[in-house]
Amino acid sequence: MFARINSLGVFALNGFGVTVEADISGGLPQFAIVGLPDNAVRESTDRVRSALKNLSFTWPVSRITINLAPADIRKTGPVYDLPVLLAVLCASGQLALPAADTAFIGELSLDGSVRGVSGVLPMALAAAENGIRHLFVPAENAQEAAAVEEISVYPVHTALDAVRHLRGEEPITPLQSTEFVPCGVEDVPDFSDVRGQYEARRAMEIAAAGGHNVLLIGAPGTGKSMLARRMPGILPPLSREEAIETTKVYSVASLAAHDAGLIRTRPFRAPHHSVSAAGLIGGGSIPRPGEVSLAHNGVLFLDELPEFHRDALEILRQPLEDGAVTVSRVSGNASFPCRIMLVAAMNPCPCGYFGHPTRECTCTPYAIERYLQRISGPLLDRIDLHVEVAPVEYADLSGDADGECSADIRKRVLAARAVQQHRYEGTGIRCNAQLPSAMMRRVCRLAPDADRILRSAFERMSLSARAYDRILKVSRTIADLDGSERIEAQHVSEAVQYRNLDRKYWYDK
Repeated sequence: MFARINSLGVFALNGFGVTVEADISGGLPQFAIVGLPDNAVRESTDRVRSALKNLSFTWPVSRITINLAPADIRKTGPVYDLPVLLAVLCASGQLALPAADTAFIGELSLDGSVRGVSGVLPMALAAAENGIRHLFVPAENAQEAAAVEEISVYPVHTALDAVRHLRGEEPITPLQSTEFVPCGVEDVPDFSDVRGQYEARRAMEIAAAGGHNVLLIGAPGTGKSMLARRMPGILPPLSREEAIETTKVYSVASLAAHDAGLIRTRPFRAPHHSVSAAGLIGGGSIPRPGEVSLAHNGVLFLDELPEFHRDALEILRQPLEDGAVTVSRVSGNASFPCRIMLVAAMNPCPCGYFGHPTRECTCTPYAIERYLQRISGPLLDRIDLHVEVAPVEYADLSGDADGECSADIRKRVLAARAVQQHRYEGTGIRCNAQLPSAMMRRVCRLAPDADRILRSAFERMSLSARAYDRILKVSRTIADLDGSERIEAQHVSEAVQYRNLDRKYWYDK
């Protein structure tokens, strides 16, 4: 006898339809799975057999062949356990075939209970695109799948639940999708804890308002990490579209919280400087997202930037420019999104006190140069704001007054982002940092005085075309914070100041 059950698979962030075909024929008892299965899929043989017996179903003493179609795409993971079990039951006459618009995913325990799997959201999205209207998923993943409004999601605790539903004995109530409401930022450290550092705080506000990358340079203990970790508290909330994009990445990486549904806060990733290039950018024989993709729509914080491996830093150049990572493997190309805000922090030298107003640097000129040269010019060119974090004055530390709180800064950031949202409506651009060169002339209109200042800076500082574009984008953000439609001289002057430190520390050596 023959039976066909719909299921789904996922490669990188893309879900695809899979048909689980079961054929039971005469011959010596045997169970074979074909259709490019990996080891986890092959091992479903024992899981399905044990689950069937422990649920008091009859295991067919015949030749059983399972085909996972299409056969030219590798199938990975234990996601096919539940559909394989149902296909065997249907092919052996113990269960009627489900409707053609129904699909199943889930891993089985030996007692028949259904465990959660990774990549559920991409598979649910693919189900909706392929005409599936009823999707049975592990109860742990039901909230995540329910984010797709076009399908009915049925949470399954055991394989017996699915069988009883299909027989009409105990129907499973589909899970209702909940309205997406972004979470607040109450758990994020507040900028009011930061004493002094008015210039650095201003730079962080500009970076948040336009989605710009920022590099903080300063001596140890000046508050670089403190500033960076407070960045999520002044960023705008996630939109539903951004939440789906981010949750897809975390779902594939098996990092999505069970029963939590969509991710509702912007990611903040801070990998240790010992991270490998593959850990940062993604990879593996079965491609998985790296830290740069896990920070998609959020912040990637690289503390002690020169201590990272040179190859790991250089591999960031293309993702920072394109907002996506492509991992090429024999099995295919996997693309992961990575539209991030890069916040990096570093000391000016190995001892940390080069250029300090009161403490003497103990490093040799060669040691300083070698330390700074770990950061290449092309990578620096892709960072919009270079900010010097000066030592904190005693009066700022000992005073009773708190700094400006994150809520007040966030109001200005949200106002600037609202201007950008209106300006770029319908273009797919979400902030000034994503502005393409083709739109630059129309969006970044300079006043005559501003044009003269930018021309002078371009010639005096020997700026690259990329640096010119980034100064324009930062100027546009400063103008948005100022409520100005046109970029004025003071906006350009402030933006140019954030390109001076690479000359001070790198090119003047």
